[in-house]
Amino acid sequence: MVNTAERDSQGAHFIGGTPFFASRHDQRLSYALYVPKDHTPDAAPLPLVVIQHGTGRSAELYRDRWKGFAIEHRCVILTPLFPAGLVEPGELHSFKFLEYKGIRFDHELLHIVDEVGERFNTETKKFYLHGFSGGGQFAHRFLYAHPDRLAGISIGAPGRITQLDDSLPWWLGTGGFAERFGVEIDIEAVRRVPVQMVVGGDDVESWEINNPGGPNWMDGVEKTGSTRIERLETLRDNFTAHGIEVRFDVVPGVAHKGSEVIPVVQEFMAELVSRR
Repeated sequence: MVNTAERDSQGAHFIGGTPFFASRHDQRLSYALYVPKDHTPDAAPLPLVVIQHGTGRSAELYRDRWKGFAIEHRCVILTPLFPAGLVEPGELHSFKFLEYKGIRFDHELLHIVDEVGERFNTETKKFYLHGFSGGGQFAHRFLYAHPDRLAGISIGAPGRITQLDDSLPWWLGTGGFAERFGVEIDIEAVRRVPVQMVVGGDDVESWEINNPGGPNWMDGVEKTGSTRIERLETLRDNFTAHGIEVRFDVVPGVAHKGSEVIPVVQEFMAELVSRR
């Protein structure tokens, strides 16, 4: 780990808002952080909050918007970046479904988290995760695969949901999950993870999520609701039916803008971090 006490031309870029670093495991992927400037290698490790971008890849924006939270609540913010067009030119959606053409995005996030733990003195056995829109899709599917790594999760306005239902094919449901991902879903472990679901009260535009024939469409998704609000309600009801407690937040006056639900997400995360 770089000695953050040394304010030289090198070390200064490893505290505060950092550059984007290439992942050591797969250099096509990268990440940035906000590290409180007084955090040192010999201090107690700080909790880690991961903010997963959506289709727009606004990782830098999220890092900067969470700076105040990191300072106030003594934690490190990690914003991974999974580029568009990673395998095929113009491809936008692959990371949301955990795996695409041999890339396991859930595993790649865990490699990044472990790397950050080594380099920046953070807690990595369990971490907090928030994703909005495409990031919300990734987040709730990551929960199914790795509940043991999560200290809390906030699922924001996913346009496409995966219900805990083995009678439905992946990704509408969890049919074939173990064969696809090499792990059974541990419902008891999922129940132990504090869950928030959050969506804007005006998040009703549906052109992006009702696109039959699109690369991220499956027949049957229309049955989960016509808007992101309705689809998140369907996911909430599915979780509740499986004994998973959910804090459900509808933010008044907010459309499909991840930056505008941040205060409500931070309220949820602050409570969790303060209890650790």
